[in-house]
Amino acid sequence: MNKVMKWLALAIVASSLAGCGYNDFQRKDESVKAAWAEVVNQYQRRADLIPNLVNTVKGYAAHERETLEAVIKARAAATSIQITPEVLNNPEAFKKFQQVQGELSSALSRLMAVSERYPDLKANQNFRDLQSQLEGTENRIAVARQRYIKAIAEYNILARQFPSNLTAMMFGYKVKPSFTVENEKEISTAPKVDFGKK
Repeated sequence: MNKVMKWLALAIVASSLAGCGYNDFQRKDESVKAAWAEVVNQYQRRADLIPNLVNTVKGYAAHERETLEAVIKARAAATSIQITPEVLNNPEAFKKFQQVQGELSSALSRLMAVSERYPDLKANQNFRDLQSQLEGTENRIAVARQRYIKAIAEYNILARQFPSNLTAMMFGYKVKPSFTVENEKEISTAPKVDFGKK
């Protein structure tokens, strides 16, 4: 009878461990890391395109030095941050990474606006190709962010729901930060459109 109780206790412990969510945490954590790696991959693609784009614009709009320097400076800041898996668990480092990437996006927007003032530049095949590649990269970044946000949501749900939250507490699996928008108040306000004549 004593042997049967030992085997029964062992079976109960084994089944409770199987249902504790530990393996789910491993799977979800790896999904988050893979999704993050794709975000970083797309940011790197964008960073690699920028020098060619800046050099093309320089030939046509040399006196737009301030805009060009802002793009170069923002790219340097964005590529200077070391991207490690620890960034995902450090809200401050993650926020800093998001900030420099946002600054780079803003600088690139200003650079694209400059091109509107130079018809010869807009007609240049190299510029059009680079602009198209950059637009495609921005779309890829958006898709990669979306997948990352989904992976984070799945991980965070696992970390917060019962009974897997007990496993999270036991093994130190904390809720991970997701992408946020810095100017959330600004973008939540509907733009004013006025077609009236002044």
